[in-house]
Amino acid sequence: MNVAAALTRPELVCPAGTPAALRTAVEAGADAVYCGFRDETNARNFPGLNFSPQELTDSIRFAHDHGSKVLVAINTFPRAGAETLWHEAVAKAEGAGADAVILADLGLVAHAAAKHSKLRLHLSVQAAASNPDVIRFWAETFGIRRVVLPRVLTVPEIAAINAEIPCETEVFVFGGLCVMAEGRCSLSSHVTGKSPNMNGVCSPPSHVLYKEEGEELVAELGGFTIDRTPKGVPAPYPTLCKGRFTAGDYAGHVFEDPVSLDAAQLIPPLIEAGVTAFKIEGRQRSRAYTQAVVGAFRKAVDDHMAGRPIASDMTKRLAEGQTTTAGAYKKTWR
Repeated sequence: MNVAAALTRPELVCPAGTPAALRTAVEAGADAVYCGFRDETNARNFPGLNFSPQELTDSIRFAHDHGSKVLVAINTFPRAGAETLWHEAVAKAEGAGADAVILADLGLVAHAAAKHSKLRLHLSVQAAASNPDVIRFWAETFGIRRVVLPRVLTVPEIAAINAEIPCETEVFVFGGLCVMAEGRCSLSSHVTGKSPNMNGVCSPPSHVLYKEEGEELVAELGGFTIDRTPKGVPAPYPTLCKGRFTAGDYAGHVFEDPVSLDAAQLIPPLIEAGVTAFKIEGRQRSRAYTQAVVGAFRKAVDDHMAGRPIASDMTKRLAEGQTTTAGAYKKTWR
């Protein structure tokens, strides 16, 4: 008997920053697509991205016609006194036919559970739920059906969590890698004044500066030098936790090199660990990126489920610095 065939097929959850990207992701093989409204309820509220209510309705209809689900990310924390905007976003997502909403804020989750009892609720990675006790609280108190796990857990740790909780788990398998527990990092808030929980980005482009100094390209964030690279060498995006630090006699990247997460080769053990869904990061990426990455992971999942080996280096050319890491899944951090 094929062992892979006996396992539950994982759901491939793919990014869509625009209606066109959503169609691309669906056609490339996404089981589900996640997206957000064109306002501050969405942690990727950047110019030129996201969906109006009508665009979301039309896109959900397209996805459903092609057998895919749509998950709406309402994953920022509401501003005090402005909760109505977030409440309306949940109602609009349900009215558009969303298969689930992805929420992070405790108060918003409580509101959705009370006022939208038929709507499926997923817990955003921004909630930083990373142990069985807290996940059981979310599931048993508010009916959370799926939790997106922070990118700081090993595969055995994920398996241990899944053995003790009453809901599904979703993990990131490709894209930008946060080396902190999402939702609990204050580094960029200190440097830029922008909160990842509220503004949805740890290194806002408005605070990034590149400049040449001698034979080096210097990358700055909020006036702080984050990295230096020789001319002609790919320059990483200046993210604080993946910058170069000096500590004693050591100078370099403390936690992880500024590269992309790629867990394609870990698909088999993650499935065995009980993971329900694999998530690809990148709502701000191009349609070409979406098509290539979704297609590659569609093939990787299908190959494993059919008992075929997963090809190596499928998406290396699309990674930051064209280099990848398994991150915390294998605890390779220094």
